[in-house]
Formats: sequence, structure tokens, C-alpha cells
Amino acid sequence: MLLVSLAAILAGVAFLLALWRFLQGPTAADRVVAFDVLTIVSITGILLTALAEGRGIYLDVALIYGLLSFLGVIVVARHLEGGL
Repeated sequence: MLLVSLAAILAGVAFLLALWRFLQGPTAADRVVAFDVLTIVSITGILLTALAEGRGIYLDVALIYGLLSFLGVIVVARHLEGGL
């Protein structure tokens, strides 16, 4: 349980750093990458919650969230590139 708590603290620090880049990013590409990092860290939080609570249903939620996040980043990247 100590390792799960340590991982949660590190994920929280990573979330705050990515949120800072998302808010301060000088370009749209920086914000897209920061948003992708935020979703990955959020998925990590969901997985750590599943591990701490012992509930496997959260793994399905994390998987779906990961798939939707991937598709969203691809769509935004194509839009910024001018391909839509």
C-alpha cells in the first residue's frame, strides 16, 4: 500500500506540472501534448484507484477513457495541421 500511495503522490505532481504546461503553453501544440499527458496521468489515477480498492471494473473505465483520449488527440492534431 505504501508503493500505491507513493505512486499516487508522483502522479499528482505530474498532473500539476502538466496542468501548468496546459495553461501556460505558448502554442496550441504544447497544449495538445499537455492535454494528452493529463489524460494519461488521469488514467494512471484510475488504475491506482482500481488497485487500492480491488475493483476490476475501473480497469474497463480506464481502457475506454484511454481509447477516447487517443481519438480526441488525433482529431485535434489533424485540425491543427489543417487536415480536417
